[in-house]
Amino acid sequence: MNVVIRKIGNSEGVIIPREILDRMGLEAGDTLELSMQDGELRLQPTDADFARQMEHAQRFMDQYKVALKKLAE
Repeated sequence: MNVVIRKIGNSEGVIIPREILDRMGLEAGDTLELSMQDGELRLQPTDADFARQMEHAQRFMDQYKVALKKLAE
């Protein structure tokens, strides 16, 4: 399926067809993660709870970096 990059205000964007939104269970206001992988753009729904848990895990690993490194030895 081809989509066109359009001017939206001061930015550019693409319109996601209703068929795709319905198949993915997405609606206006949902948050998507945009990434590049192997030269391709990827959009995937974000899980707010998962993102929050990953932030906590990162802070924990930063705080206990030395202890975790010793445990790994």
